[in-house]
Amino acid sequence: MRRNGDGEEVVAKRRTRKIKEVVQVALRGGCLAASAAAMAVMLTANEEGVADIYGFKLTISSNWSFSPSYQYVVGACTATMIYSLFQLCFGVYRLLTGSPIIPSRFQAWLCFTSDQLFGYLMMSAASAGSGVTNLNKTGIRHTPLPDFCKTLSSFCNHVALSLLLVFLSFIFLASSSFFTVILLSATT
Repeated sequence: MRRNGDGEEVVAKRRTRKIKEVVQVALRGGCLAASAAAMAVMLTANEEGVADIYGFKLTISSNWSFSPSYQYVVGACTATMIYSLFQLCFGVYRLLTGSPIIPSRFQAWLCFTSDQLFGYLMMSAASAGSGVTNLNKTGIRHTPLPDFCKTLSSFCNHVALSLLLVFLSFIFLASSSFFTVILLSATT
């Protein structure tokens, strides 16, 4: 029995496409998981403690909702979670039906643009949250207020972990965007 060289090439292309699509769906799942975890960790960031400022004992408390930057992080995580959930469900459905995840160049460009938009949203939220977190950790140098993280270490650890997960979510979105570019370059 003779083998057809073109048939093997078609099978190899299908296998390569399937691997790319599974990776794309896995990246969507990773982004969803990282965004959900970041939001959950941020929502649990609250703590009370007693600070000693020049011999005076002051009760201080902190909650993620006290800072507009942390509210922005929660909002960005929520939007990215919804987008990632939609893309994940759509991708799994397309995988199960055997049709391409991104069937047209228009949809590829739409996915690329959306991934970029949500990626930049996550990066800007993480950057805004990082600024406030750094200020909490180092204190305000030109005033006698100490850093809050000595007294509220659990709060600061929650916020830092949340911001790490937000950056991870950005990496998943950037990787997904990268795979879409590979798809677009392969179809030209």
